[in-house]
Amino acid sequence: MTERRIPRAISVLVGTAAAIVVLAGIRETSSIVGPVVLAMVLVIAVSPVREWLTRRRAPLWVIVAVPLALVIVFLLGMVAVLTVSVAQLVALIPTYSNELEALTADLQRRAAALGYGSAEINQAIESLDPGQILQVAQQFLSGLLGVVSSLFLIVVLLLAMSLDAPRFARTLAGMGGNRPRMLEALTSFTFRVRRYLIVSTFFGAICAVLDVGALYLLGVPLPLLWGVLALITNYIPNIGFVIGLVPPALLGLLEGGPRTMILVIVAYMAINVVIQSFIQPKFLGDAVGLSTTATFLSLILWTFVLGPLGALLAIPLSLLTRALLVDSDPAAGWAAGLISSAGPAETAPPATSGPGGERPTTPAPPGEPGPSTGTGSASGPGPEAAPPAGSGSASRPAPPAETDSSG
Repeated sequence: MTERRIPRAISVLVGTAAAIVVLAGIRETSSIVGPVVLAMVLVIAVSPVREWLTRRRAPLWVIVAVPLALVIVFLLGMVAVLTVSVAQLVALIPTYSNELEALTADLQRRAAALGYGSAEINQAIESLDPGQILQVAQQFLSGLLGVVSSLFLIVVLLLAMSLDAPRFARTLAGMGGNRPRMLEALTSFTFRVRRYLIVSTFFGAICAVLDVGALYLLGVPLPLLWGVLALITNYIPNIGFVIGLVPPALLGLLEGGPRTMILVIVAYMAINVVIQSFIQPKFLGDAVGLSTTATFLSLILWTFVLGPLGALLAIPLSLLTRALLVDSDPAAGWAAGLISSAGPAETAPPATSGPGGERPTTPAPPGEPGPSTGTGSASGPGPEAAPPAGSGSASRPAPPAETDSSG
């Protein structure tokens, strides 16, 4: 009986509808999904510390406590700096009311000298009110601080994931015999996320230190806050630099006039553009495995679904989606070619996808026996695997050949 195939258009429509339903559900539960993903990414980030302690045969409580303590100290330090700085910003904005009025009057005079009417001038000034832009920046920072309300949930999740990490690693390693593609996809995901976080944090810290020094020399208020913001926005692809530039540039305008604002913009461009656009990509390379278009679209999507936290987690979330839906499916190579930054021949999981940078080999195709070691890194069937039927090739002389010669 001939099996009837579902038309491709129906499959696409059903898949699109399912994706919309899933994303809508994630958005409705963003207060839970966001902290869960953040905790998972943080556990992945400190996994080398856990592996190092495991190799040193440290006690189990040390293997769990040390990575957990590192993550908690980092989170509390970041939250403390943001909380104090945002509180200072809220108290500082009203003190610039006179400067805003003087700046508005100056803009009106200059526009009137160019022949523009008062109605057009007032409308343009209202649309470009620096106070409104500062309020947007304040709302963005407040959204980030909304994670504080979930801090207890994040800490509990970190503890649970840290306790389960060794067992999960053993379970994942044993998956190689049955589902080698899934094992390699998840291993590639953890490696890419870890490398992305390390490189982004390192260069973000360099940019933050240089930005703080430049803002301090220019006399811009709250340089530490804008340095932390520059570090955080370094995790936001494509537009993170602009988000980190707008608030200190506007404060420079209010504090020292147009000259200070221009100097802030020049300093940020000299520091951030050079480091993030020319130096950082050479070290990051193709580890992320996403094209520029896919990265930008993922930023829009996950920000819409999870809010400000989705902007920070856009790359890890996209990498997780790719691992589960694309890299683990041998038939989805065409999708990997569309979203990957590599060429068509390099759309498989990267060569250096192991935790220590080792090169895993290609897993066994579906339906063939998996590797006998259970690591999920075999280049084909095991030594005792029979060749596929009808292939006409084998590594040893086949018994049927002897039967035919005797007949």
